[in-house]
Amino acid sequence: MDFRLSEDQQAFAAAAAALFAEHCGDDQLRTHDVSGEPYQRALWPACVDTGLHAIVVPEAAGGLGLGMTDLIGVLEAQGCALALVPLWEHQLAAAAVAHFGAPELKARVLPAAVDGSAPCTATLAALADARGPRLHLARVAGQWQLSGRQAALPLGGDARYALLGAEHDGTPRVVLVDLQQPGIARTPGLDQHHLGVADLAFDALPLADDAVLDIAAHAWFEPRTIACLAALQLGVSAEQLRRTVQHVSERQQFGRPIGSFQLVAGGLADAHIGVETLRSALAQLVYRLDAGLGALPQALAVHAQFCDLGHFAGLKAQHVHGGVGVDLSHPAHRFLYWSRALAVHEGSAGHHLERLGDWLAGHDQLGWKYDLPEDAA
Repeated sequence: MDFRLSEDQQAFAAAAAALFAEHCGDDQLRTHDVSGEPYQRALWPACVDTGLHAIVVPEAAGGLGLGMTDLIGVLEAQGCALALVPLWEHQLAAAAVAHFGAPELKARVLPAAVDGSAPCTATLAALADARGPRLHLARVAGQWQLSGRQAALPLGGDARYALLGAEHDGTPRVVLVDLQQPGIARTPGLDQHHLGVADLAFDALPLADDAVLDIAAHAWFEPRTIACLAALQLGVSAEQLRRTVQHVSERQQFGRPIGSFQLVAGGLADAHIGVETLRSALAQLVYRLDAGLGALPQALAVHAQFCDLGHFAGLKAQHVHGGVGVDLSHPAHRFLYWSRALAVHEGSAGHHLERLGDWLAGHDQLGWKYDLPEDAA
């Protein structure tokens, strides 16, 4: 079997990597870090011009109409470059509206989303809180109302629309909120990797009927969100290790490169194995998504895997950098901040492993154990 991307997919990812390289040198990222800007504003129009913001948005809605496999290659390049733009959030929100929104919602949202003038953000984190769902939908007097709190919404102070996960009568739903709507309490801030975020509070916020997407939207959106985060983590960890190998090949101690010490080499080899293992698992996940196959257990496993990889690879890289790695004038810390932020973005590894265990408990006649088909679409 050939697991390589097609030539077109490789060329697309390479073009994205070249674009990110123009805007994401170490000095440019350092300038952004101290600027207080919520994202790289100069890079976003370039992403829109090249269509990187609408890869998986259907052609009928003005996007490129490509698959998750195409998007994953671009997001890995974004992770390598630490490019701070909302590529996956924006287009998954727009794609969800295109697939599950009512005609009126599509007409209202998609034109400005596809041309990039109305940035979108997205998260299901309110459904993954250890204390239970933090956003709740209710039907009151024939109208939808949204109540609760969404913590640290990426670009919550800058996006026009936010696709959020909320609970309704024990069922996860996906809702599109116009962030310009009055009645939303907002507390802006910056995440640890210098991405603009905002805490949003909703107190029985009235929503249009078409703002609550079809019940199937959550099952479509969640595994794709996990795949996008995993691709970013894959890029962050791969580049972090590449730079670390270069560092230990050059830094000398006791008259020889520290990379020649068995403990250093073995630790980085373990981290490299973790990167390639995640690459394989992610490839299976996006294959199943593009093929229309069920992918919930694969997504839950990938989520736990990329959380663990980010922690393990980041720890090894920081360890062998020593004091240099904690000096904010050195780029090593930036990769650690990114991997930590990605690992907590949509809930912990433990949360998703618990859900995977529950799924396996209810599907003990499937998969490798009995050599029967895996989960259906």
